[in-house]
Amino acid sequence: MSTTSVPASPPSLSPSPPAPASPATFTPYQKTVVGVLAFLQFTIILDFMIISPLGALLLRDLHIPTKKFGLVVSAYAFSAAISGLLAAGFADRFDRKKLLLFFYAGFMGGTLLCGLAPTYEFLLGARIVTGVFGGVIGSISMAIITDLFPLNVRGRVMGVVQTSFAASQVLGLPLGLFLANRWGWHAPFLMIVALTVVAGGLIVARLRPIDAHLKLQREGNPFVHLFRTVSQKRYLQAFATTTLLATGGFMLMPFGSTFTINNVGISFSDLPTIYLVTGLCTLVAGPFVGRFSDKLGKYRLFCAGSALTTIMVLIYTHLGPTALPLVIVVNVLLFVGVTSRMISASALMSAVPDAAHRGSFMSVNSSLQQAAGGVGAAVAGLIVVQTASGTLEHYDILGYVVVAAMLVVVVMLRGIDRMVSERAPAAQRA
Repeated sequence: MSTTSVPASPPSLSPSPPAPASPATFTPYQKTVVGVLAFLQFTIILDFMIISPLGALLLRDLHIPTKKFGLVVSAYAFSAAISGLLAAGFADRFDRKKLLLFFYAGFMGGTLLCGLAPTYEFLLGARIVTGVFGGVIGSISMAIITDLFPLNVRGRVMGVVQTSFAASQVLGLPLGLFLANRWGWHAPFLMIVALTVVAGGLIVARLRPIDAHLKLQREGNPFVHLFRTVSQKRYLQAFATTTLLATGGFMLMPFGSTFTINNVGISFSDLPTIYLVTGLCTLVAGPFVGRFSDKLGKYRLFCAGSALTTIMVLIYTHLGPTALPLVIVVNVLLFVGVTSRMISASALMSAVPDAAHRGSFMSVNSSLQQAAGGVGAAVAGLIVVQTASGTLEHYDILGYVVVAAMLVVVVMLRGIDRMVSERAPAAQRA
């Protein structure tokens, strides 16, 4: 879950200058690209999110404490961070379609290893492999979106692509939990492998080469290209914002299902219902949020989403035994807020890099996001303690830490918004 920040009195919420009129419809090929990327992201997000609802089973079946479970989550993030940084210098030197296929094939293999893991150590290694390849895919997808769609419609595009997050809740998590209940925690990973085969086929068959950026390259050495990317002041400002944005987001998610079951009193069999209803509502909200971000201003929407997320995090992390309908309402509002922040922040960040640096910028940005998320998950494992009865202690403290991070990010993202506004004419042409 990607959570971020909001102050009680946010700075000036004036939206960015109005963008040129957006096209009423996309071309058939643009629609195909959006659909393929959304399905691809569905498999990536599902692979990452499935760990949280499987947490209760993994803690029990592998006989591991919360600290080791936090390491399973953070191992993916740390390996993805290292891989993204190493790939950044080369990200703008290849056809993005070929690069996407290479890393997606590795992600498929890593997920298969998770589905075959017999021990905790094997699973930990498999998550590292999955992270090495899967962690780069999101940055490649963002570079493709930025290459093919102008800024004034990227909110709409991100609104659709980010519905993969909700779709993983509506379809993937309930089905994964059903399979886990029936055949054990390995089954959901094998299901994801089957989906990646379909997604990989769509990439091969439907995406055209994406190589216009190759004509813009000036640096012959990939490490020089990487250095020039990480040394630009405006990029460093964006990287710092992304780092804190992700840290809070990764804290609540790993122990969400364990907290819901053991502290809130919801049975494991009711988790699919929570994910289904929450996902359906988020699935409907996503495209509207994307349109609002283009029409009302991405930073303004980010602040509104952050305000809602802040309130719901404080409520959620203080829940005791609670009726299922109320838990569903809290989850729905929380994820609508999170989705608003994800879509608006992603669209705003996409306008920061120049065309020649998009791939490397997205790779470094994703790398920092993953590393920060790994730190967040690991810190969460240190803060939260599972008692002998199974309940979690200090989850409320974790909520306060997340809210504090969100407050700071709202202020930091305001600087990004101003930067993008000043560069608006160039960004619209990109």
